[in-house]
Amino acid sequence: MQTRTLGKGGLEVSAIGLGCMGLSFGYGPPVAEAEGIDLIRDAVDRGVTFFDTAEVYGPFTNEELVGKALQPVRDRVVIATKFGFDTSRDPRGGSGRPGLNSRPAHIREVVDASLKRLRTEVIDLLYQHRVDPDVPIEDVAGAVKELIAAGKVRHFGLSEAGAKTIRRAHAVQPVTALQSEYSLWWRRPEEEILPTLEELGIGFVPFSPLGKGFLTGKIDETTELAADDFRSRIPRLAPEARKTNLAVVDLLNEVAASKGATPAQIALAWLLAQKPWIVPIPGTTRRHRLEENLVAASVELSAADLREIDEAASKITLQGARYPEGLEELTGR
Repeated sequence: MQTRTLGKGGLEVSAIGLGCMGLSFGYGPPVAEAEGIDLIRDAVDRGVTFFDTAEVYGPFTNEELVGKALQPVRDRVVIATKFGFDTSRDPRGGSGRPGLNSRPAHIREVVDASLKRLRTEVIDLLYQHRVDPDVPIEDVAGAVKELIAAGKVRHFGLSEAGAKTIRRAHAVQPVTALQSEYSLWWRRPEEEILPTLEELGIGFVPFSPLGKGFLTGKIDETTELAADDFRSRIPRLAPEARKTNLAVVDLLNEVAASKGATPAQIALAWLLAQKPWIVPIPGTTRRHRLEENLVAASVELSAADLREIDEAASKITLQGARYPEGLEELTGR
């Protein structure tokens, strides 16, 4: 597996990481613990060194799973986790979504708890999961800076933050990586975020690099999503929207056929070709999908290939919002 470096602090990780959320949360029933541990350890054996989790995934159960799986190989891997939600309260009156909380005291509590669940003495990369409008980002960055000085955290990250917030945080504590959604069917980061990251020397970790599974070509307008699968509430994945949005999958299929690859591999290879400091973190619960995704690191797209993809993609108008109403407001602050 090739490696890439995130940020100016020299955080070296595998070119493709593993998003672990889906093993415990979001896509229906969680996998059995033994099955999740086996998949994570298989990823390590295949050269993956970058694993992503968060306290809110479960809550808590995903960190526990990742901790158990990686404890025997802790010296070979980079673990990223996140703070920023308060799982004890729901200020929206029964929305089923925890409220934001990035107060410094809460950050310290979360980190101590995460360290225990992850069975480690230090968190390699600690992200603010979502920007909290009630807490100045300078206070957040300052709290993480103190945790770094205390040896509990190595690197600071942000998730779904806007350019101005990134700059303000970076001035207090250098930001190693931004984690936000980016893929062939969500390209808004190209407008302002990518130039900002390049200027400041910050790495980019795209989540949902396969469009929450849609870009694999395994979902069409007839696919039924279970009620406990959060994708069933995403407007862009509503059946009528899917029918239109399959145009981007058709494009990936066309390119994949010419490369002897799969649509998922082309989608990931496209991301890797954008910048040398981009590290996608596709998630999966299936071993053969893990293997498929990792092969993408060896798929080469030429400048001509990239121009062809961009030209074709520019003619596709995607339908549907990427989040249900009320969730998009948590991004881009």
